[in-house]
Formats: sequence, structure tokens, C-alpha cells
Amino acid sequence: MSRLRFVDETGSTNADLLDDHGAVEGDWLVARWQRGGRGRQGRIWLSPDGNFYGSTLIQLRNDDPQPPTLSLVAGLALIEALEIAAPGTPVSLKWPNDVLRGSDKLAGILLERTGNRVVAGFGVNLAVAPAIEGRKTTSLSDVGNVTAHSFAPLLAGSFARLLGAWRMSEPSAIISAWEARAHPRGARLTAHHRPGQTVTGAFEGLDSDGAMRLRSDDGSINIVRSGDVSLG
Repeated sequence: MSRLRFVDETGSTNADLLDDHGAVEGDWLVARWQRGGRGRQGRIWLSPDGNFYGSTLIQLRNDDPQPPTLSLVAGLALIEALEIAAPGTPVSLKWPNDVLRGSDKLAGILLERTGNRVVAGFGVNLAVAPAIEGRKTTSLSDVGNVTAHSFAPLLAGSFARLLGAWRMSEPSAIISAWEARAHPRGARLTAHHRPGQTVTGAFEGLDSDGAMRLRSDDGSINIVRSGDVSLG
């Protein structure tokens, strides 16, 4: 059963929950504002008032699927909760950790691990679309009164259900569900996976561990396990 804890201010919901040794799987920490919010690759995550900043704890078990595929669970849970909160809003997943509204970034996910404890952190632009250099952003400010307090139980419920499915289903089921909500196979993507290095190709789906497969123009398949991805 999920336990939701709301605070006005925190350094980072991910860091604070990961450092809380009394926290158990299913616990959530949701903050109105973060002093030190962060995104992937050490980037600062801007935290204007009115958006959603929440993290939950997963305790890995010996018979769990490959831990990297938890990012797929997180993405599916987030997009499911968004569809409930803002029905009719066109949202989709972009590898590895973004949710788009149309072609603009609406939300992001960051997973961090210490030992067998994993924290999945979610940032959603409910009220404000922060400016990000080189990226178009959007929010849900035009679709009604979606608040952190109303969104948190939706996301917690979706995540708990999909975490159970992740443990009980074949990995291919989660991968297929994720691909059905993401950019289609054949979409042209560019992965910036090392400083100064990019790989461009057609999306060929996901590997069994959640890595992205890109088919280059010469027909070879590149396996991308980390980095930023742009469409087109």
C-alpha cells in the first residue's frame, strides 16, 4: 500500500527518500518546492511552485526482472496517470525518460540506486513550463485544476499496479506496452550518448534490458543504453 508524505520544501525528493533508512517500498515523498532538484546527467531540475515533484522507493528482490527496465514501468505509470488527470491530452513517451505533450516536454523521470534500493523521481509541469535551453516545454495549465495533491494518488496507484505487473509478467509485456506509447518504429532519432558523440538512425524498438535499438543507414544496429535523444 502506498504511503504519501507531502512536504513544503526539500533539497531533492530523490535524495531525501533514498537517504531515509526508515522508508519502505511504496513510500512516496512529494514536495511543493525543491532547493536542489536534479535531472539526468547532473542537470539542475527547475522547481517552480505549482508543478509536481515526487519520488517513490522500490526495494529490489532477487527474482526481479532487470533493474534498468524499471524506467519503463515509471514511464508507463506516469503516462497512465496523466491520461486520467488530463483526459484527451496527447501525451507520449520518449526514450529514455521523458513524457511529451505533442512534441514538447511535459515531464521527466530520474531513477537512482543505492544497493538494492531504487528511487524513481518524477517531475511534471502541471502549472508552469520552465525554460530549458534547446528544448520546447509545455504544461497542463490549460486543462483544469491539476495539483500535486490530486495528481500524487493517481501516480502512486498506477505505479503500484505496474510494479506488480513488472514482477509477474514476462519482460516482453512491459516492453511492448512501453513501445505502444512511444515514438513508432522507424522514427528518426539521434542519441547523444557520449560527449561529442551522436548516433542517428531509425528506432527499432527496445532490447530486453530496456536499451534502445537504432538502425543506422548502413543497416547495422546500435544499442544505446544511456544519453539524450532528439526526434527527427
